[in-house]
Amino acid sequence: MSAWLTIVLIIVVLAIVAAILFAVRAGRRKQLQKTFGPEYDRVVADADSRTEGERELRDREKRHAELELKPLSAESKARYSVAWEEVQIQFVDAPETAVTTADELTTKLITERGYPTGDYDDRLATLSVVHARTLEHYRDAHAISERSKGGEATTEDLRQALVHYRALFADLLGENPVRSEGAAAPESEPDVPAQQINNHDNDVAGSRPDATSR
Repeated sequence: MSAWLTIVLIIVVLAIVAAILFAVRAGRRKQLQKTFGPEYDRVVADADSRTEGERELRDREKRHAELELKPLSAESKARYSVAWEEVQIQFVDAPETAVTTADELTTKLITERGYPTGDYDDRLATLSVVHARTLEHYRDAHAISERSKGGEATTEDLRQALVHYRALFADLLGENPVRSEGAAAPESEPDVPAQQINNHDNDVAGSRPDATSR
């Protein structure tokens, strides 16, 4: 075989290998984007490189696979649904307390599902594998809750915090919180603007965070 033919074959083989590696990498990237949604963009943007960001996301998947997640029983779902209705009722007279209770209730639900709850950032990382769709709601709720501790959150901020908590809460519960006896359940999407909430039901505008359910 002539030298030039050998060189051509080597180039062809290298090109095929490169194409395969590119396809594999593109497939992995597409899968990560599908799994993590907007969280993919956030992590990659915060990392020094796309490769480092994708490595972080794959590490999250590995850690998530090691968890022993547990489905909720029908009794647990009903108990949490009733507890959430009580939080919404509490908001009318004590919005700050209601948001604190919502945070505690959400954390309790996260724990019961089998997720670690020690460190906030670790909690976000493990939740992002399955609950990336509602993770930004949780971040926003947590940020408002922290501002509330310093007295820097308005009543409207607190209303939005409760709506944001509800998004992850319902996602973890596996369904929207159901109607409990004597209280109206929230039936709207979690991210409905507050102005629409107020316009929809004038008799509870400015008080109940679940005003869209009427």
